Amino acid sequence: MATPVYRNREVLFHTAFWAVYLSFIIYHISSYQRGPTIHWGRVLLGAMISVGYVFILSYLNYFYLIPAFLIRKKIGRFIIAFAVCFGLLTFLRFELERLAIGFPGGAGRNPMSMQVVVEGIISDLFIVAFVGMLRFASDWLELDSQRRELETEKLSAELKFLKAQVNPHFFFNTLNNLYYLATIKSDNTPLVISKLSEVMRYLIYDSNHEKVELAKEIEYMQHYISLERLRLQEGVELDFEIAGRTDMLIAPLILITFLENAFKHGASNSQDPGWIRARVEVDENRLVYRIENSKPHNSINGVKREGIGLINVKRRLDLSYPGRYQLDIEDGETAFSVVLTIDLQ
Repeated sequence: MATPVYRNREVLFHTAFWAVYLSFIIYHISSYQRGPTIHWGRVLLGAMISVGYVFILSYLNYFYLIPAFLIRKKIGRFIIAFAVCFGLLTFLRFELERLAIGFPGGAGRNPMSMQVVVEGIISDLFIVAFVGMLRFASDWLELDSQRRELETEKLSAELKFLKAQVNPHFFFNTLNNLYYLATIKSDNTPLVISKLSEVMRYLIYDSNHEKVELAKEIEYMQHYISLERLRLQEGVELDFEIAGRTDMLIAPLILITFLENAFKHGASNSQDPGWIRARVEVDENRLVYRIENSKPHNSINGVKREGIGLINVKRRLDLSYPGRYQLDIEDGETAFSVVLTIDLQ
């Protein structure tokens, strides 16, 4: 169904068209007046009859004949119905003009000559055809609008589904650690509960918006880092730097995936102390996110075996920033690095 804004534009366009057409008819009729004085009453009456006739015929065709016959491909019935309506209304129009003001012929012209009648019929049919084309254009634009609306809803649903898949393993790990800390009555238990509460608040409420402030996304990442540090008992060297503006808007839960992978593959699966280096930098509207992590000695080289996390985030980038991002992934012998550049404009 067309939106009110679209309907208002359509009505405005039709109104403007008929206003211009009425002005043209007034000028056309007045140009045929003989003598120095123009009888504006007759001119306006003739213009109203002429425009009213074409208006009625056009919208009879627009609202009834086209939907009832032509759109349903009943071309024969459409031609018959249109011919009947056209003949009756044309006869009525010429009778009204003859009785009210006389046919607007010029000097040396027979008011009811075949030439005048044919010229009028051709002109009227052109206007009716033009308004009829507007009907098809309106239907096409409405269908296109509905198609784009459905695509938007589909993409929105897909984004919600993708966000719903973000880090379930993180919650399982955190809850297990929380259970362990509670059993040994650790002093860190309240801190873990507080951090986990902040993380859940962000995931449940803030991340439901299409865009969030970069500062909130970074705060969420910092809470995540704190929880991972507690889980790993400070067994990872981490540098996390922020540079530039943090008041820019960004699609939520984009950056966290790479941080999760860094902890999962660079620290959690290694007996050796691992390291992670991350930097978020915003220069005007351009965000550059660099993250690098160490690789365990027994890890398998190659990024070809992408996990669900990376596939997920690439799809979300395609949906949120089509043609406005660049993702470079490098899998080295001792380190795994990612550079993500996004145009936030």
